[in-house]
Amino acid sequence: MAAAAERRLPLASLLALAMAAFITILTEALPAGLLPQMAQSLAVSEAWVGQTVTIYAIGSLMAAIPLTAATQGLRRRPLLLAALAGFVLANTVTTLSTSYVLTMTARFLAGVSAGVLWALLAGYAARMVPEHQKGRAIAVAMVGTPLALSLGVPAGTFFGNLVGWRVCFGIMSGLALVLMLWARIKLPDFAGQAAGRALSLRQVFTLPGVRPVLVAVLAFVLAHNVLYTYIAPFLSAAGMAQRTDAVLLVFGVASLLGIWIVGVLIDRRLRAMTLGSIAVFAMAALALGVARDVPGVVYVAVAAWGVAFGGSATLFQTALANVAGSAADVAQSMLVTAWNLAIAGGAIVGGVLLERLGAGAFAPALIALLALALGVVWAARRHGFPAPAR
Repeated sequence: MAAAAERRLPLASLLALAMAAFITILTEALPAGLLPQMAQSLAVSEAWVGQTVTIYAIGSLMAAIPLTAATQGLRRRPLLLAALAGFVLANTVTTLSTSYVLTMTARFLAGVSAGVLWALLAGYAARMVPEHQKGRAIAVAMVGTPLALSLGVPAGTFFGNLVGWRVCFGIMSGLALVLMLWARIKLPDFAGQAAGRALSLRQVFTLPGVRPVLVAVLAFVLAHNVLYTYIAPFLSAAGMAQRTDAVLLVFGVASLLGIWIVGVLIDRRLRAMTLGSIAVFAMAALALGVARDVPGVVYVAVAAWGVAFGGSATLFQTALANVAGSAADVAQSMLVTAWNLAIAGGAIVGGVLLERLGAGAFAPALIALLALALGVVWAARRHGFPAPAR
């Protein structure tokens, strides 16, 4: 009985973290599906409403490292509840606001809350389980991300078109409020770092293995966002403009499969799974480059890309949690920063490639970035992505 209890994951607690990830991603991405309604209501162009996503990412980027470093000594559950309260406030203001400037301010606050929350999630999940279950626990905590992208955003877009965009953000506030109660009841509390034991940002950055993980994250996520941000023009150039929604659905469903596979194998095969994910994404990029005008190949390649990407956050966060140890939250804040830099960089790099060379340039660029990620992970066999002990 004791052994069975040790093997059992604290699912109620981990699913609370997964719900936090779901709310974070959905809050970030929802405006993209509701641009026309929001633009009309706020009396600005759709392009300006699109910047509500940008300002959210800027908030995360600016807040993740400094706020995580400043709050190392605070207890974890109150800090998580404070981040969720930020979502309640930001989404409530967004629901009620008729001012574009006020809406942008609320979106920035939501981004700041997301920066703090993302830095907490992996370390929180890892501290709830024994060492040999860390990867699986992080996988459960991260399942909210692909669920939000594959189901939440399309459902939110449909519901927003049906009853209005403000109702959607009001529902998000309500969900965050319910989650605060759930977290208060179900989540265990953990102490922060004692003042004398907390590592500085430089000390964490120079820990063996931290830099290889961050470089791999930057290259992998940059490759992903070049393609994901410009998937519509890429498909248009391949004569599949009318199938963009179907292609994205395939990607979302495959992402769920990817995170399930990673969750099953990660605690025994972290290095192999990371190398495999990068290699599968690279092969998908090659297929898209060689046969992007063949619909069957595009669907298979996009499914492979989804499987590769679905569990990637779990793989990188677990690797970083392993190498950072007690400084996991600060290290995760660096990962959040690298991830958001890659999101912004993907939009910039992809836009330049599309403008100057066309969508056909995406595949070579992706393969080059993924080759870099693969080389870094392969070389980090002692620290970062260690090979299994013989």
